[in-house]
Amino acid sequence: MNSLSYQQQTIQQCINIGEQLFIDAEIYFGHGTDNAADEALWLVFYQLGLSWDAEDFILNEVVSENDFDALISLYERRINERIPAAYLTGEAWFAGIPFAVNKSVLVPRSPLAELINNHFEPWLEKAHSSILDLCTGSGCIGIASALYIQDSRVLLSDISDAAIDVAKVNINRHELTGRVDAVVSDLFDNIPKQAFDLIVSNPPYVDAKDLAEMPPEYHAEPVLGLASGADGLDFTRRLLREAPDYLSDDGVLIVEVGNSWVNLEAAFPEVPFLWLEFEFGGHGVFVISKAELLKFKALFV
Repeated sequence: MNSLSYQQQTIQQCINIGEQLFIDAEIYFGHGTDNAADEALWLVFYQLGLSWDAEDFILNEVVSENDFDALISLYERRINERIPAAYLTGEAWFAGIPFAVNKSVLVPRSPLAELINNHFEPWLEKAHSSILDLCTGSGCIGIASALYIQDSRVLLSDISDAAIDVAKVNINRHELTGRVDAVVSDLFDNIPKQAFDLIVSNPPYVDAKDLAEMPPEYHAEPVLGLASGADGLDFTRRLLREAPDYLSDDGVLIVEVGNSWVNLEAAFPEVPFLWLEFEFGGHGVFVISKAELLKFKALFV
């Protein structure tokens, strides 16, 4: 990269340079993009302060030498430090909504966005629904839910003070103060006793084997948001055990456990977890009702 010099490159040429550098370096994608071209585009638009709805002709504009040098430095950090682009830009998109992020929270990514876009139907039909987003991180799941389901009230919770600080920034960013609250809590320890219509969670669920084999980009994220014991289910077991006390009679629990769904099925073969299918990809998300949680409560103790 040291051989790259400014030659009055256009924005498109800068994107092409980044794309080739990322391909040659074999960096990992999966924190907002899935290919080198989009990753380069993201960083270029960030560095140049361009809007995502800019016209295509802007790609033919020539960048300044200072911007070119700054872009190459940004590319170098992405390659040498294996930092996800979202941490370099301080922003990630989820369910079509921008969120502030930093290294205190996971980069938003989850098939739960598809459920939010569909208003969690058919499991959430009640007007003025109450929603609890456990392990909220940046607040993306709960905040997106509040924006898509405009009569809902949402509580965000996370064990990390730093994560809740980020979530509060996003609450303010999307002008949801008064309808979305945030609290620091280890699972339900600090949650006010109430009956939620929906508890949704993308908790830590990575088992020890998967964690050890993850690409370096994942190790830039807080391990607290990823690891959950040998089989990835330490948190989920507690959640299954305690959730009924915080659900309305018709309430449901929706949880993402990713690859650990196999371990969950093996641990509780009698439990009728409803595994969801997604139009736009993703797996390892189950739905279970309060009634079912109570029926199999003895298994979770």
